[in-house]
Amino acid sequence: MATETKPKKGLLIRTWGCQMNVYDSARMADVLAPLGYQPVDDPEQADMVIFNTCHIREKATEKVFSDLGRLRPIKEARQQAGGDMMIAVAGCVAQAEGAVITARAPYVDMVFGPQTYHALPEMVAAVEKSTGKTRIVNTDFPVESKFDLLPDEAASQGPSAFLAVQEGCDKFCTFCVVPYTRGAEYSRSVSSLLAEARRMVASGSREINLLGQNVNAFHGEGPDGEIWGLGRLIRALAEIPGLDRLRYMTSHPRDMQDDLIEAHRDVPALMPFLHLPIQSGSDRILAAMNRKHTADDYRRLIDRLRTVRADLVMSGDFIVGFPGETDRDFDDTLNIIRDIGYGQAYSFKYSIRPGTPAAKLPGQVPEDVKIARLEILQTLLFEQQLALNKQSLGTTVPVLFDRRGRQSGQLLGKTPFMQSVHINAPDRLFGQIVDVHIDTAKINSLSGQVAIVEPEKMEACA
Repeated sequence: MATETKPKKGLLIRTWGCQMNVYDSARMADVLAPLGYQPVDDPEQADMVIFNTCHIREKATEKVFSDLGRLRPIKEARQQAGGDMMIAVAGCVAQAEGAVITARAPYVDMVFGPQTYHALPEMVAAVEKSTGKTRIVNTDFPVESKFDLLPDEAASQGPSAFLAVQEGCDKFCTFCVVPYTRGAEYSRSVSSLLAEARRMVASGSREINLLGQNVNAFHGEGPDGEIWGLGRLIRALAEIPGLDRLRYMTSHPRDMQDDLIEAHRDVPALMPFLHLPIQSGSDRILAAMNRKHTADDYRRLIDRLRTVRADLVMSGDFIVGFPGETDRDFDDTLNIIRDIGYGQAYSFKYSIRPGTPAAKLPGQVPEDVKIARLEILQTLLFEQQLALNKQSLGTTVPVLFDRRGRQSGQLLGKTPFMQSVHINAPDRLFGQIVDVHIDTAKINSLSGQVAIVEPEKMEACA
């Protein structure tokens, strides 16, 4: 008996925000593939469009409505021609403001949070059965984990892959919506993670980036029945043949356990790069943020890490203009940046996130002050980033080429220190770790020449 083939349908997913959202978008595509949905790049070719949203940035909701407005005439034209386009809003904006979205944009068919996309087939079926009359709003926190209900990956992520090991956060920083949109901390089982990682490596991935809103709080059940921390998980992953590089993000200073610190010393596959946000260098502001650590706690932690791995490159997050921040508080932040030295960083002006405790704090900083402080802070960070990149000039570094450039013959990749590198090289080097001699250093990238003897030249010399 012949197997029924689902008709091909176009699926466009647009993603904003963190790497976890990137991972979630890939898994949404996996969930929808058995229904016949295949990725497309043009909304005119899409039978379904999903906006996978982030609530961290300022005016995130208005950005969603602006982009939805561009889809509305396409959907209406499709309906007039006898067809349709299904429109969905997913992610953290959907979780936080689902009712607002359906009220302001009634042409949206589905609104669902980050914990419910495993139920996409059922949601799609309900909309189709109602011939577009039903609006789905699914922002529950289900008892079962979505990870237990997702299918295996439908396609390779490429040489560098993302693997979600942990989700949610219990820290409740006063500026952050994550505990409300992603829920409580949840860690996947070690067996499921090892199995998924092996599938990634078998499909061509040589680097795996472990993801979580608070990834170093990982506490998954191991195959031995014990609870494993992130350090032990990293050691097990590093034993997978063909897996050359491991990274993890985003971490919290309060969850850097001894075993994880020691993994930076003991596991060659764990790259010498760590994203560890502090947000502010002022103890007064850190307390107001509910970070529950001091600036000196953070300094001592970095000292420990650099004792076990001297070449460790740091990345961080910084918020300027948090309510009540004075010039002295801001100077404390600049001082900790000077003390630590960062190879990369994300920096933002504080913006009110509705529903968070900080939104009600007195002492909101004027916008012009926030703009000025951000410029000063970013100038310092860019100086440090450029200085680090210039240290690579004249050296030879191993680069994993995981992307193709916009120009013909251009490959893009990352050094162990997460520096972006672009070179002109044959496409056969895509997916390989190649030694590159660095001859140009800019703030955001390096470039150079392949530092290997080409096989054809070796043959010519034989």
